[in-house]
Amino acid sequence: MKLVIDDACYEFEQIFTEFGEICALPGGNINADAVKNADVLIVRSRTKVDEQLLGGSSVRFVGSAVAGLEHIDQEYLAKNGIVFFSAQGCNSMAVAEFVISAIVNLADDFGFDYRTKTLGIIGVGNVGSRLAAKAKLLGIKTLLNDPPRFDTENLPDFVDLETALGADIVTFHTPLTTSGKHPTKHLLNKTNFHHIGNETIVLNAARGGVIDEDIWQKTSTKANIIDCWENEPNINQTLQNSAYWATPHIAGHSVDAKFQGSFMVYKALYDFLGKQPDDGIKNLINPGILSVQEASLKATLNQIYDFKQDAKALAKNSNFEHYRRHYPARYEWQHFTSKITLPIA
Repeated sequence: MKLVIDDACYEFEQIFTEFGEICALPGGNINADAVKNADVLIVRSRTKVDEQLLGGSSVRFVGSAVAGLEHIDQEYLAKNGIVFFSAQGCNSMAVAEFVISAIVNLADDFGFDYRTKTLGIIGVGNVGSRLAAKAKLLGIKTLLNDPPRFDTENLPDFVDLETALGADIVTFHTPLTTSGKHPTKHLLNKTNFHHIGNETIVLNAARGGVIDEDIWQKTSTKANIIDCWENEPNINQTLQNSAYWATPHIAGHSVDAKFQGSFMVYKALYDFLGKQPDDGIKNLINPGILSVQEASLKATLNQIYDFKQDAKALAKNSNFEHYRRHYPARYEWQHFTSKITLPIA
């Protein structure tokens, strides 16, 4: 069996070698010639998987080791009998931790008590649900908005989009979609941007394009946290220069998230082959005993990982892709003991 794998997939050699011959390439270099004789394709977000890539190939299984789906033509795969698996939720804890760290830093730097603020969470899936649980532990009131879930579930506490946009802190955690009953492309746009005031904190750690950046760059806010951008890696420099934190799409780049992405695809590939996986692979993450002895929540979180260094990495836009591919090791809170009780939920 031949596998073509994005070489940014975590520990791909240790995890996937047992399946057969591996051809590892940067995601942007995976092309039709590379996959022509492959049986399995495993990608991250930088490979567009569609007929142009797979037409005429022998690929019968595609695994995506990231949570996003916009790089995958699922309709084409289904029509051609190609099994597809996406590691949905693999980075949900990492992104939720990123947002909480941002809020805690903002509260200290701007001198407010986050327990007196409302947090509008737009998109309450894997990430949004984890974030809401952490916010509850910190005493932050949440305003939850998720129309697709509201349509199918009994969710009396959910609010409409306009109400969520009226929160003190507004954070987006939706996929990027352009069709269906509730498309999210430019979900925040010229028709509803007036709900965002000059005291609003806005975060996008979802997907570039969920917010209309042409309007955003002209709107005065208290602070912007931007991790996901339209036209990556050619990001909006006006927004970058005015942001509190501007980071290169790394909110979900913890070691744990990267491992989960690979491990979930690993298990799905075993299922595709009708075999039982080796759960011992889980032991690949073993950072040892990690301890933080800081006396405040902000200092504790920033000792675990100071996200401001990610913003510094974007001093030059040319660093965007290089920094993502060579991202420093960052472990999630579950690995740490600390004086301060962390909102682990």
